[in-house]
Amino acid sequence: MQDFQKGRYRVRLAQDMQDVRAAQSLRFATFRSTQNPHDYDEDQFDALCQHVMIEHIETNNLVGTFRFLELRNGRDICNSYASQYYGLENLEHYEGRLLEIGRFCIAPDMHDPDILRAAWGGLTRYVDDQNIDMLFGCSSFSGTKWEEFVDAFRFLKRNHLAPSEYRPSIKSTHTFNFAAQPLPQTNLPREKISIPPLLKTYLMMGGWVSDHAVIDHDLNTMHVFTGVEIKAIPASRKKLLRAIAS
Repeated sequence: MQDFQKGRYRVRLAQDMQDVRAAQSLRFATFRSTQNPHDYDEDQFDALCQHVMIEHIETNNLVGTFRFLELRNGRDICNSYASQYYGLENLEHYEGRLLEIGRFCIAPDMHDPDILRAAWGGLTRYVDDQNIDMLFGCSSFSGTKWEEFVDAFRFLKRNHLAPSEYRPSIKSTHTFNFAAQPLPQTNLPREKISIPPLLKTYLMMGGWVSDHAVIDHDLNTMHVFTGVEIKAIPASRKKLLRAIAS
């Protein structure tokens, strides 16, 4: 990934272990803020991934980060983070290049939507340069009680379930199979449904999700497997993403 600047923000790859540690520290502050604030969020996949730093240009402060793992095709998907939680046998025959996006987070005290735009600008450049065919990953809801997200799960069930040929099977012990059961009706207007920002972006690109959510007590989240085929992104959305990346 080439360095990329958009407005007040710079997007670049981590260059050394000091950069990776800064990313892990920000991840910890985001995902595990109730624990020791001077620790790191790290796992065995960090050594396999490229880490992206989103920095404020004037202050050099790290305001966002994510990591990605590039796979040659679906036969490598068993090496992904998501494969720990989802049965991905339906994607093992996928012949295109895949990019797994993970640990995406923005500093808890930052609320500028341009940070997310800058991240997608840098990512769009990489996807085009490397001829990526599919993005995938785990999109998280903050909390482990499905009742708090019932409107979002009903929306996903009605509009964004994965096509059968790609749909992940249940692998994790702790899941909420929202597509297999009736969900309480609350009559919340569509514009009021709370969808996490990253997942919302995937959905606007034509993304789809697993029919169940995995409950992650370690990170106090629920997540759904999310996939986006690049060729399926609406032309208007591709135009917008490439404008951001220019």
